[in-house]
This record gives sequence, C-alpha cells and structure tokens, in this order.
Amino acid sequence: MSTPMNTTPQRRRGAALTAAILSVALVLTACGSADNGAGTTGDKAAETRTIKAGNGDIKVPASPQRVVTIGNTDLPFIDMGGKPVGVTEVAESDLALLPEDQRATFQQATKLGQEVDLEKVASLKPDLILVQIPDDEFKKIEQQLGKIAPTAYWGLDTEWKALAEALADAGNVKDALTKQKSDFEGRVAKMKQTYADAIANTKFVNLDRYASSDPGTYVIGDIGCVEIAQDDIGFNFPKAAAGADPLAYTNLPFEQLAELSKYDVITYPADAQGKATEVFAPVVETNTWKALPSVQAGKSLGVFCPGNNSYGAVLRYLESLDKALATLPAKK
Repeated sequence: MSTPMNTTPQRRRGAALTAAILSVALVLTACGSADNGAGTTGDKAAETRTIKAGNGDIKVPASPQRVVTIGNTDLPFIDMGGKPVGVTEVAESDLALLPEDQRATFQQATKLGQEVDLEKVASLKPDLILVQIPDDEFKKIEQQLGKIAPTAYWGLDTEWKALAEALADAGNVKDALTKQKSDFEGRVAKMKQTYADAIANTKFVNLDRYASSDPGTYVIGDIGCVEIAQDDIGFNFPKAAAGADPLAYTNLPFEQLAELSKYDVITYPADAQGKATEVFAPVVETNTWKALPSVQAGKSLGVFCPGNNSYGAVLRYLESLDKALATLPAKK
C-alpha cells in the first residue's frame, strides 16, 4: 500500500468524470479518434511499441513527448524525471514533501483537478496518458481517454515496484529507474549488513497517527514506509495476520501506550529534521509516552517518510531510518 506515515491510512487518490458527455464528445471529435486507444495526437509515422498495462496491450509512442498523468501516476513519474504536461491535484501536504525540483515540475504542469476534466486533457494534445485510480472510476472515462491518446491503466492493487517498472517503460524513463533501483538495492544490502544484530534480536513497533484520527488516539502502523523496513530489510515489526485488516486501521487510546513497553525500539513519523510531525506530536507529549522504557532509554526514533510509492521517496525514507538507527545506544 502507498501510505505516508503522517496522513491517512488510505492514500489512494482517485479521479472521476466531471465534464458533460456532450461537451466532451465535441472536444474529442475535434481532436480525432483512434482504434484500440492508439490516439491521433502527434506524428502518425512516429515509432511505436506495445506495452502491457492493467487494461491490456497498449500501443504507445516509443518516445512520448506530451504525457498526462492521472491519479497515483503523477508523483512516481515525476520522481523518475518525467515531465508531464498535465497532472491531477495532489494535497499540499504531499507536495511539501517533494524535493524542490520535483515540486517545480509538478507546478509547471496543467492541473486537471482532483477529478478528471476530459476537455482539459484533450486540449493538452497528449501522446500518452498514464492512469492509476479506482477501477470503477476508470471505467467511467476509459473510452473517452482512449480517444484522446493511448491510455495505460493500472489498478490500485498494483505493487509500487511493479508500477514504477510499468511507468518507466511506458514513459521512456527507464534509465532513471535503473539508477534508482541500483541505489535502493545497495542501500538495502548495506543496512542488512550494518543492522544484522538488530534485525535478528530487536522487537520494533511503528506508531502512526492521522489528521483524521480521533483526539487521544494513535495506531500501530503496519502500512506505508514501515513495509519497506519490514519486508525488504527484515526488521521485526508487528503486522496483521494474513487476510485481516491492517493494524493501522484500528485507533487505540493513548492509555494503551503503556502496552508498548514490550518492544525494544519505537519508530514514529517525523519531519525531515527528525521532529515528531504536527499530527503525531500529541502522542509524544503524553506522560504515558515519556514513561515508556524505550523512550527513556533513547530508543524511540522519529523517521521521515515522504512516501512509499516510488524509489526516490523510499530512498529518502531509508536514509532517514538509517540515520535514526545509528543513534541507538550501543549494547552493554
């Protein structure tokens, strides 16, 4: 799942049809139409290739020049150096976590709204459209998008690494992805070696809190960036049983913080400077938190998670986690 540590448990941005069908039909007629989602924008003689997407085999330009991203494809494509001409809206809190150059790229693109304005999409004359939104929302606009340009779609159940591979292939940014994957694999391998003892002998727990959380509550976070620490590196964090809802879906009262004394190390959401996020701050201000053995022993770690749906963001998380772990007191 793609979930930052300081927002909501389901960070899945959707899109829906807003423009009137009649109005959209007029725009699409003016732009032309195509069979099988091939589109007509750009040079018809341009080289094409076929990619596999969630909506089938799609013929796309070999080197697309005018890419529109919709839903969860916005930031991962930009993270790999893509420069979309149109993007859907992203929460300001998410934009604030981006590196300056990526934020500038997003701001320069035409905003399509939180819901897809098909007239605006058509006016951009894209040669490729990349989409990840809920299935039912995509079905509402699939045919219209396909008439504008080749449209590659992936469902929300697509794992983030698979989505990155697919976007890099479709959007012709594979060189950037190759570099990011190499950096990621190198970082993971190094952390496995550096923290081999902690991986084998330490009981971690990751806490979180959302802007929508009830006052006086927190959650045990088992989705988002912590999945990287757990699944890719091997740290021992609690997680839900197979088939059950994530632990992160259950709000717990502050009074239950005392039960965390059975864990050796606590991680929690922090900003880039390591300070508890504004949303999580009420937790660390409680006397129950301050009395926890791990907190008193300097084993509570604020970790920065800018997102877990692209390699660049994950690398920034791992860098923060690495720095935090390095501060743990040495075993006596």
